[in-house]
Amino acid sequence: MVDQYIIPSGVEDPDVIAAMRHVPRHRFVPDTYSVSAYIDGPLPIGHSQTISQPSLVASMTEVLKLKKTDKVLEIGTGSGYQAAILAELVDKVLTIEIVEPLARQAEQTLAELGYKNVRVRTGDGYLGWPEEAPFDAIIVTAAPDHVPQPLFDQLAIGGRLILPVGRGVQTLELYHRTAEGYQRKALTLVRFVPLVRPENK
Repeated sequence: MVDQYIIPSGVEDPDVIAAMRHVPRHRFVPDTYSVSAYIDGPLPIGHSQTISQPSLVASMTEVLKLKKTDKVLEIGTGSGYQAAILAELVDKVLTIEIVEPLARQAEQTLAELGYKNVRVRTGDGYLGWPEEAPFDAIIVTAAPDHVPQPLFDQLAIGGRLILPVGRGVQTLELYHRTAEGYQRKALTLVRFVPLVRPENK
């Protein structure tokens, strides 16, 4: 998978490449799709959610330029695959999933694989994880129609936020927080499932 899809897609960071080689993607997809686990495409994981294609996981991770000491927040745990990739690279990963069965399954899979530096919470990802803020990096793997203000607020100075924004086809956006504000860079067009919020929000 790495030699066929990840490296040709332009990913160069050796630590990200090593993480993509090490994490067993087939453990994060339903058994019926395990034969397709190492192709470069999204796969359904139930509850109208998907696991992102590996090349996109790798490129979004690389853009964050993570350091081992970083604390990272992920919005949209899904299967837990992105959290596992992050856990290979940084000391502390916090991840939020609104669909409780997915959160519990991801938590179980991550524990079975020995990841002790990931905490999974069931909840509204739009609100972030304020009591653990600030974060050195935030990655959102479902698409809101605008950048949630709480995520801006919970980003450390010097921190990076990457997320898809929009409905239908979205723009993958990267924000860098400085002492003066936020610098935005549009990266590419993507298609993610919408960021789900509680019915009363």
